[in-house]
Amino acid sequence: MDKYLVRQKHLKERVKPRRRFSWKRSLVEVNGKFELNYRHEMMNLLMRSYSEVGVFPHLYRTENGAFCHSNINRILSEASGERLPPLRRRKGVSSVDFDNKGIYLASVTKAGCLTVHDFEALYCQANKLTRVQEDESKLLLHLSPDQQLDVVKWNPLNQNEVLCGSLKRNGLLIFDVAYMMSEPIEELRTRHTATVNGSNIPKGLTDVAFASNESRIFGSDTHGTINVWDRRAKTLPCLELTSASFGTLNSIQLDADNQIIFGAGRHGIVYVWDIRGGRATSTFLSHKEICHPPVTSVKLATLLEKIGSLKAQAEIVSKEIHSIGLNPSCPNQLAFHLDDGWSGILDINNFQVTHIHCPPPAWLNDSYVSQDQMDLRKPTWLSTCSIYLAGSPFDHGLHMLDFYPSISSPSHVDYKEDIQEFTGPTKQKNHNRFIHLPEEVLSCAAHPLYNAIVAGTKETSLLVISQKRKSCKGED
Repeated sequence: MDKYLVRQKHLKERVKPRRRFSWKRSLVEVNGKFELNYRHEMMNLLMRSYSEVGVFPHLYRTENGAFCHSNINRILSEASGERLPPLRRRKGVSSVDFDNKGIYLASVTKAGCLTVHDFEALYCQANKLTRVQEDESKLLLHLSPDQQLDVVKWNPLNQNEVLCGSLKRNGLLIFDVAYMMSEPIEELRTRHTATVNGSNIPKGLTDVAFASNESRIFGSDTHGTINVWDRRAKTLPCLELTSASFGTLNSIQLDADNQIIFGAGRHGIVYVWDIRGGRATSTFLSHKEICHPPVTSVKLATLLEKIGSLKAQAEIVSKEIHSIGLNPSCPNQLAFHLDDGWSGILDINNFQVTHIHCPPPAWLNDSYVSQDQMDLRKPTWLSTCSIYLAGSPFDHGLHMLDFYPSISSPSHVDYKEDIQEFTGPTKQKNHNRFIHLPEEVLSCAAHPLYNAIVAGTKETSLLVISQKRKSCKGED
C-alpha cells in the first residue's frame, strides 16, 4: 500500500506566500505619517484636480475716471498688434506675490500699475465675473505711477509694505498699503555705473530677496550685481556681490538659513555667494562699500551635456536663465527655468542636474517668438509638494511639473519609461500636466496654505487656477 501513497511535501515547500499590497490607510494610522510612495502618488491626483476657475482682466480706471496706463497699453497693443514698436509694447502682469498668510495678493504690470487684491474676494467672485464688466469691489489698492514695474514682493517682517523694482529704474520702491498713498514711503537706490564715455547708467532691478528676522534686503540688477541694503544704515547698498560678468541677473534665491544666496541670468550661469562670515560679517558691521565675488559658479549647459539621453536627442547650447527657486519641501533642489521653456532641478549638494523637462520646440507647433518679443517668465513652486509651475513661452497654458526627489519622477534624468514601477494597487504612473488657458502666462504665485494658483498673463489679466467648487446641497 505504501507505493500508492503520495508523499506529503514539507510545510515550507507547500506554503507559497502571496505578495499583497498593504492597506494604505492603516499604515498612515499606525505610523502617523504618509509614506513617500503614497505621497508621490497623491501628487498625481492633486495635479489632475486643477483647472481654471476665473479670469480677471485689468480694466481699471484712475480716480478721475480715466483708463489706467495698463488698460491704455492693452488697448493700443490689441489695436495695432505687432506694428507697435517693442519699446511701447508694454503690457502684461510681470510679477505676482502672496503675503505670508495668503490673505492679500499683490501684482505689478509692465505699464506701471501696482494692485493689491483680497484673495478671498477674488476667488469667490470667479463665477460671477465676465470679461466685459469689471468688478472693482475685489480691488483694495490700485496705484499707477506711470513707470515700468517688473518685480513685486511683500516684506516678510512688515506685511503692510510692498517692494517694487523696475528694469528701467535704479531704485527699489517701498509702498505702505495701509496709507493708500501713490508715492513710495522709501526708495532704496543702487549705485550708478560709469561707461567709457563718462556717462552714468542706472542699474535696473530684476528680483528681490529678504533675510528672515533681519533688516537686510537683496536686489539683483542689470549689471550682474546683487545689492545688499541695510535699512538701518542708509538708502545705498552696504555691500555688493559681484558676478564674473556684467550680464543681467534675472533671479536670486536666498536659502532658509540666510547663509547662501544664488543668482542666475543672461549667460546661463548659476552663481553662489557665501554671506555667513569673514569679510562679509565685518562689512555688515562697518557699512562700507565692498564688493565680493561669488564662491563658485556652474554653467548649466555644461551640466546638461553630461546627461547622455538628453545630449543624444537635442543640441545643448548655453541659454538664458529666466528664474531660479528653491523647493520649499526639499531644500537641496534648486529649480531653473530657461528662455526656451526648459525647466529642471539642480541639486545644490553635488551640483548635478537631476530633473529636466523639455517641452516641444516652437517650430513643431508652427509658432515662433523672436528675442525682442521674449518676456521674462517667473515660475513658482507649490508650497507643500514638489510640483513646479511654469508658463509656456509658445502655448497658452501652464506646465505642472512633477519634480519629486526620486527616480520615480517622470522628469528624473534616470527615469525609464519602459519599466513601469507602480507605487500601489491603483497602478497609476505619475505624469506631468499641461493646463490650457485662454492667455499666455508670464508669472505665477501659489497660495501658501492651500495651493491655489494665480497666474499673471501677457494680456494683463489674472487667472485663478484651483479645484472647482462643488455644491454640497442635494438635488432637492
